[in-house]
Amino acid sequence: MRLRLLLRPGWLMLALVVVAFAVTCFTLLAPWQFQRHDERQATNDAVQASFDAPPAPLGSVPSDQWRRVTLAGTYLPDGEALARLRTVQGNAAFEVLTPFRLADGSVVLVDRGYVRPGEGVRVPNYAQPPSGQVNLLARVRAGESTERAAFEEDGHRQVYAIDPAVVGRAANIEIKPGYLQLEEGSPGVLGALPLPQLEAGPFLSYALQWIAFGAMALLGLFYFTWREIKPGGSLAEDKPKRQSVAEILAEDEARERAASA
Repeated sequence: MRLRLLLRPGWLMLALVVVAFAVTCFTLLAPWQFQRHDERQATNDAVQASFDAPPAPLGSVPSDQWRRVTLAGTYLPDGEALARLRTVQGNAAFEVLTPFRLADGSVVLVDRGYVRPGEGVRVPNYAQPPSGQVNLLARVRAGESTERAAFEEDGHRQVYAIDPAVVGRAANIEIKPGYLQLEEGSPGVLGALPLPQLEAGPFLSYALQWIAFGAMALLGLFYFTWREIKPGGSLAEDKPKRQSVAEILAEDEARERAASA
């Protein structure tokens, strides 16, 4: 049977690579892009909802991501830390994280905004938070996580992620999970962090492209398999050898000599 020709090692290896690529497209690459699209859409919905909802006192409403809240209390500048290796609007930045004690005695972490590095990667001078009780307007954010501890550099405590637990351990303060991103005009704000862009991004189109690539790979494998098992396919054992140009010219010359004889 001609189907036996498809059992040659080279053809089997090609088929295995094509199938593996298609499976990766369908089960890994496309779902990953769909997930990123869903995450972007959820963020956009949360930010858009925060535009319409009036600010509410912290703790009186569900702490949804990007929800605007109000809070009153005092800054704890001795527990302050800088989040390093951040990027704001395409440029390097430090984000200033300051613990904030609420009226009930609990402590939350407040992101006062960003400052640009000075002289390469050094921490610049920036304004300290106001003393005494202040009222803040901020957005609820989910905390990040890291296994790297805080450290001292340039006279400032620094961290690699906005992880309240890491900041709290370094300052010997118990800080509640999550953090609050200050809005423009709040006491103690530095460079107010911009909101994420409300756009879907390219993730959905990327997901559809990966699905298309996987389907094209399988269709191509099917087409060439069907072509090769037909009589005369390139895998045929009895397919005549293709002549070179020199062989064709030699045969023409022989025929001319035979005709002139």
